[in-house]
Amino acid sequence: MHWIDWLIVLLPAAIVLGIAIRSVRYLRGVSDFLAGGRSAGRYLVANAYGEAGMGAITVVGLFEIYHQSGFVFGWWNTLYTLAMLLIALTGFCIYRYRETRAMTLAQFFEIRYSRRFRIFAGFLCAVSGILNYAIFPAVGARFFVYYCGFPHELHWAGLTIPTFIPVMACLMTFAASFTIIGGQLTAMITDCFEGLLSGAMYIVIVVTLLWLVPWTKISEVMSVAPAGQSLLNPYDSGAISDFNLWYVLINVFATVYSRLAWQGNQGFNCAAINPHEAKMGGILGNWREYSKKLLILIMAVCAYAYLRHPEFAGAASGVEHELKQISNPALQTQARVPIALSHLLPVGVKGMLCFIMLFALIACDSSYLHSWGSIVIQDVILPLRKSGAPVDPRQHMRLLRWSIVGVAVFAFLFSALFRQTDFIYMYFAITGAIFLGGAGSVIIGGLYWKRGTTAAAWTAMIAGSSLAVAGIVVRQINPRFPLNGQWLFAIAISCAIISYVIVSLLSKQPAYNMDKLLHRGAWAVQDDAAPSVQTRIPRWMAVLGIDEQFSRRDKLLSIGMFTWNMLWLVIFLVVTVWHVFFGAWPVSWWSQYWFYAGALIPLLVGIVTTIWFTVGGIGDIRALFRRLDARNAAKTPEPSASSERP
Repeated sequence: MHWIDWLIVLLPAAIVLGIAIRSVRYLRGVSDFLAGGRSAGRYLVANAYGEAGMGAITVVGLFEIYHQSGFVFGWWNTLYTLAMLLIALTGFCIYRYRETRAMTLAQFFEIRYSRRFRIFAGFLCAVSGILNYAIFPAVGARFFVYYCGFPHELHWAGLTIPTFIPVMACLMTFAASFTIIGGQLTAMITDCFEGLLSGAMYIVIVVTLLWLVPWTKISEVMSVAPAGQSLLNPYDSGAISDFNLWYVLINVFATVYSRLAWQGNQGFNCAAINPHEAKMGGILGNWREYSKKLLILIMAVCAYAYLRHPEFAGAASGVEHELKQISNPALQTQARVPIALSHLLPVGVKGMLCFIMLFALIACDSSYLHSWGSIVIQDVILPLRKSGAPVDPRQHMRLLRWSIVGVAVFAFLFSALFRQTDFIYMYFAITGAIFLGGAGSVIIGGLYWKRGTTAAAWTAMIAGSSLAVAGIVVRQINPRFPLNGQWLFAIAISCAIISYVIVSLLSKQPAYNMDKLLHRGAWAVQDDAAPSVQTRIPRWMAVLGIDEQFSRRDKLLSIGMFTWNMLWLVIFLVVTVWHVFFGAWPVSWWSQYWFYAGALIPLLVGIVTTIWFTVGGIGDIRALFRRLDARNAAKTPEPSASSERP
């Protein structure tokens, strides 16, 4: 790393730190710490949520996937994109969840089911989430060790210390400090600002890479692959073992099923001004994320070509030399793309990627520390108290902050000691299934089905978590077990759904009052009502999730996103039909297709969305500060999050 690269990292870091310090003065109590004062607009939600979700470990995990499967994974992932679109357009789960006014998912569980179930679900959620998060610090720290060219070991006072451990300590201290000082309010504002900066930097990095590694060289390398393992033709990729069509299909189903279940970013679920803004934030997030993941794909394939094209053989030998110094095969796989990019990118641009990854790590870690630390207190510790009296706000804040510190310490120790042997996304699947396996049934049933019962919730959660834990044990005993983490996740989900439905149907309990749960009719809350802009919605718009609260611009955004994704789905279907009836495309056709669909179009869309979301994000940050100033001037009372009932 050149001093110019470090300057590019440190100057924006100072600006973000200044924004974080400024935001602290708006923090009035527990509600702000947990839910950001419920004052976020759509662009703030979309930018911050997207940045928090695209952590350093996410990027490294995508590097692993794309380096193994190339553009093929992106082709099958069209189905996942469609699922995410339908979720966003309909506001599936998120709209109704925001209507409940619950601050955490387990608080919703107490309202809908029972207090004991809340505690049990909160415990499972915390265990699953903390175990899932516990490798984040190590993966992020190792990225910077490999990318910045740090020595792999440090020698001090006769001791040999892996370099990633002190790097991890520094990064975790930074992320935990952001979280502790301002909670969701600070994280939301800083994540949004980081997202605005990273959008422009992604564009610069990809343009530079395509200039250094022209598409002709990428095509030459990726066109050469064994039968059944093509990196360009998805219909000649059946021999790819892990990240294949079945992985994507399970992921699509699991994404819809577990909507809202994963609580790594739970603070954003209740941070919007009202349910409509939460829904629009989800729709806008689809526009934002479309190009970003494809731009990450371009980074991976450029690194792939750099390592394998004869023209780069001399320079790439240095990458292979560094990789041979890593004894763990799983860590070699994680390090391959970062080390290649560190050799390939020029001064200045290299610093941009370092900045993106640094603040992606901070944004994601801050969000996860906030979520798991808050859940331990809100959904396990406080509900166990015998007294129903509200907790003193100052004591409540201390508990939340110490819980965050506890999660950080556990993750640090786990990361320092754990030996990773599997792909990152497979580890995600199996540890996440401890909670997600049963939680999807409980959430969807609780929000949409008046016949869902407490007994059904217990049964589904126990069935899902038990199967997931059994899968973890089996994989540890026998790493060659034929079912990977994704398949074990699918089995846990299926058993939980069947359990929930059967037990609910067998129950003789009266139907649940859904209007009271969702604050509709006589239980409506005026503060949550978005203004209606028309009285009648055509049926075809209603199918897309458009209601009377949609303005003309909102409708254009929703219809535009739907049309855009339908276009890619039509292309997907047409090419599939062509393959079945007229034979496979030649590799040269696929190369041309991916040049436009995988590189040029995402790059152009990325430029447009970067400008668009920068303007919208800055406007929403300013509006947030105005709302908080007005609220503080009015001196409205701060509700206790420990006793609040939606």
